[in-house]
Formats: sequence, structure tokens, C-alpha cells
Amino acid sequence: MEQDRTPTEPKPSDSYLKYSGFALQLFGGIGLAAWAGYRLDGYLGLTFPAFLLSFVLIVFAGMLYLIYKRLNKE
Repeated sequence: MEQDRTPTEPKPSDSYLKYSGFALQLFGGIGLAAWAGYRLDGYLGLTFPAFLLSFVLIVFAGMLYLIYKRLNKE
């Protein structure tokens, strides 16, 4: 029989879905930033991938900040 849970306690499957959603957002954001930076570097003819690196780092830092804010709400 299932144990009694408080109404605010998530089920194990709910937290699995929440954290897998975080991972998909992180990888999707980094992938999109990498693609945009790569295209912009190619369009401008840069030999050093300046936009690729800067876009990826900015998106990565922003996504970590959003995850930090979401986890602190709990």
C-alpha cells in the first residue's frame, strides 16, 4: 500500500520529469547558442570561434541561474 504523502510532496515520477525538463532546456539552449554562434562566425569569416564561445557561455550561465532560482523556490 502507498505511504501517506503530504499534498506538497512531489511523487518520485514528478521530480524525475522536472529534472529531465531542466536538462532538455539546458542542452537545447546550449545547442541553439552554439549553432547561432557558429553561423555568425562563418558569416563574418572569423578564424577564432568568438561568437560560438561567447554565446554558449552566456546561455550556460543564464540557464544555471534560472535553475538556481527554480530550485531555491522549493
